[in-house]
Amino acid sequence: MPLKTAGLKRRQLMSLVPLLGLAGLGVAQSNALPSLQQRRDSRALLGTQVDIAVEGPDAARLVFAVESAYQEMARLSAMMSRYDPASALSAVNRAAGLRAVAVPPELMAALQQGQRLHRESNGLFDMTVGSLKSWQFEVGNLGQVPESQQLANELSRVGANGLRIDPLAGTAALLHKGAALDLGGVAKLPILAAGLRRLQENGIENALINGGGDVLYSGSWQGRPWRVGLRDPRRSDRLLGVLPLSGQGVLAASGDYERFFLHKGERHHHILDPRSGQSSQGPISVHLLARDVESVNGRGAIIMLGGTSMARQTVAQHAELELLVVNRDRSEWQTPGMQRALKRA
Repeated sequence: MPLKTAGLKRRQLMSLVPLLGLAGLGVAQSNALPSLQQRRDSRALLGTQVDIAVEGPDAARLVFAVESAYQEMARLSAMMSRYDPASALSAVNRAAGLRAVAVPPELMAALQQGQRLHRESNGLFDMTVGSLKSWQFEVGNLGQVPESQQLANELSRVGANGLRIDPLAGTAALLHKGAALDLGGVAKLPILAAGLRRLQENGIENALINGGGDVLYSGSWQGRPWRVGLRDPRRSDRLLGVLPLSGQGVLAASGDYERFFLHKGERHHHILDPRSGQSSQGPISVHLLARDVESVNGRGAIIMLGGTSMARQTVAQHAELELLVVNRDRSEWQTPGMQRALKRA
């Protein structure tokens, strides 16, 4: 769910394309502090574009830290990708209905988090939506609506009770043949967080990682807060507003506008409802702001499925969380903290 660069003229926006692409993260435009160096990089990863911006006194350290962060994120991505046949997750999917599979600790942690979210959301969050294999939302495969019977067969394999994990043994098993896991809703933020930790372990205090609209940040940029624009879900050239961010935290985004196609006037997108096998019919975008990944991870998808009532419930359970929800009629629901922080475009 990409963010658009905030507060820049067209010429300035295009000057950031080598790093940020059209997804964009906005940074305050000011003269760099004399003692600090800046580095920005952008690579294809996690099925999207992952941008890194860092600042520090040692240019060589910045280069090393950025490379280390990308290597760590690539390692975890290769472990948890459902599209890489060599991944640990693919091994679990191939063994569905046959046997339990040993999984690495990082994958086990993601599976445990997914199960906690399943319980917390009364079943709205379900990693076994990977069983809905006839839906294709990747580039080059868009535009096909599954046949009703095919979808019904796949939906019969969806259900968290069909996943067994054993943390002590370090194994995971899908009980039904043909079932599959999709960790897209729960793995990306922890992977980005691992990248940020690598930067910090290498002494980088001022850093921002943008993974397709999910942003983790620490410190500041050129002595000012990071400025991140929230994309209008129906106008890619417009912003809902700009958030100035400093300290350390995470801004997560979910929406129906990133991986989707239109068929007979109906929008089909990648956030699938485990109850129906169809795309969510709730809000069209959700933005979540908090100080830690655990507070926001997976909850954007849950609110996309459960709507404003689920947003209210989520905030009641997690008082540290700030939210902006855009409904299908373009009305908005937001927490008071988000309303105060968001600078309207």
